[in-house]
Amino acid sequence: MQEMSRSGTAGELRLDALIADLWWRVRLLNTDILEEEAKAGVFDVLQPTYPLLALNLRARRDNLVSTIGVLEERAKSVSEAA
Repeated sequence: MQEMSRSGTAGELRLDALIADLWWRVRLLNTDILEEEAKAGVFDVLQPTYPLLALNLRARRDNLVSTIGVLEERAKSVSEAA
């Protein structure tokens, strides 16, 4: 039986699950952004009438994507070390 340590397989599985969950949240945010744009009828971020909520959702989404990138790099280095 394979032993699972915090830095081993169990840790990798948790990190993979976290990354998958964050990608799911990014997809939800993308849907919310599209809904707000459709409600306002404005799809160009540079327009002054672009919905503020959509701008905030875009910022949140972009931050999540950045975080996912860091976590994916960490997961890659953990799997290479194992």
